[in-house]
Amino acid sequence: MYAIDRNVAVIKPKQAFMEWLNALPDNDVQLGLDSLRLDCTVLLIPEFEEPEQAIAYIDDLYAQIFDAELGSWCEDKSLWPPLRTLKTFWEWFDVEIHTMVVDTLDEDTEPTPHEVH
Repeated sequence: MYAIDRNVAVIKPKQAFMEWLNALPDNDVQLGLDSLRLDCTVLLIPEFEEPEQAIAYIDDLYAQIFDAELGSWCEDKSLWPPLRTLKTFWEWFDVEIHTMVVDTLDEDTEPTPHEVH
């Protein structure tokens, strides 16, 4: 095992996201906030000295992150909230920054390309 030179950002939905999700048409299952926050998106981000730097990095990427989170639940963009500002992002999501990232594998791994919309 060895530490890697990255930080991690965990994107956790908040109440506003849950309310949007549960209000989607044809949504048969009403999800609670606790269940939504159990398995969240985790982003590898550059290593930063200060937590504020990591938050500023997330601020720069907020639109991509917001769209990816909405798109993972609903592909119909006409159902997405029309106002997706930085302020709205922070009202809809908590972001946890973690500075210790340890790779438990000794071999190099091949990255799998995933396009994030």
